[in-house]
Amino acid sequence: MNIDTVNGLFDETIKTEAEMDVWLKKVQVPCDGECKNAEEMAMSRVGKNLYEKIFKTYTVKQWDKTPDQLDALVTARIPVRNNRDSRYFGDKYQVLPSKGYTQWFVGMLDDPNIDILLGVDYFKLRNKLEGRCGKLIFTGPIDKYFQDSGLEKLEYRSIDFRAEVIQNDGYFQPNSVVNYPGGDVDFTRIVEYKHYFHQHSPQTVIVKEYTTKDGDPYYPVPNPRNHAIYKQYQDLAAEEEKKKSVHFVGRLASYKYFNMDAAIENTLNMFDKIEGNPDMPDIDSEGVTVERDGTSNTVSDSVD
Repeated sequence: MNIDTVNGLFDETIKTEAEMDVWLKKVQVPCDGECKNAEEMAMSRVGKNLYEKIFKTYTVKQWDKTPDQLDALVTARIPVRNNRDSRYFGDKYQVLPSKGYTQWFVGMLDDPNIDILLGVDYFKLRNKLEGRCGKLIFTGPIDKYFQDSGLEKLEYRSIDFRAEVIQNDGYFQPNSVVNYPGGDVDFTRIVEYKHYFHQHSPQTVIVKEYTTKDGDPYYPVPNPRNHAIYKQYQDLAAEEEKKKSVHFVGRLASYKYFNMDAAIENTLNMFDKIEGNPDMPDIDSEGVTVERDGTSNTVSDSVD
């Protein structure tokens, strides 16, 4: 959401950041104290009209819950610009692995000390692994791990990916991801992968994403009910780590809506904690200051 969004939707003629700040202040609906849910948070940032045009229906499609049933953090993470920057993230550096995430993982796993077993249900082998692993890293749903605990199940959202191949020398859409906030279509967004590496071909592949409660879990559902249940699982996880050296890492095991960079940082932080902050000369290189305390991993580039 930026100056062009407002000018296009409301026939405004905003030109400067100062004018945009004035417009936002005029439409924002301040929370009475702390914003209690995603609806209050969105309206406190962009006002009622923009909330209803951009956030309200999209949130229902994504989460199958109205914004007032979700934590404020759901809409707090959406950027609101007072300029014409249309990017989702505001980071100074925004990159992808040079050959994509698949090749990145292939490279990491290409080691004689790593064995990979696919199509194996961990829970069918769990008892056989008992006591055989010095450390075990679990990245699946934390409630699945403790399914015999008697606690309530956590909620997740999944995605139904529907791909189409289109004859098109160029691109189907102007960007790699285009979101559809309105109720006129059931899908939340269309991804066109050809954009990511500026590929050229006589076809293009688009994928429409429909969120659903069925299928593999992707998104933890952030609301008070789930947070309260997760806290109980978190206590069980702390005991499991202490007694059996099982460590719970990642979006599903941490029950957090991590972005990719935060998910990677979460993993590196856990590694530091488990291994006692080992020296890593290939990472702690000249020009980079690394400070670790076992729970946080702050890497600051000292070279401008």
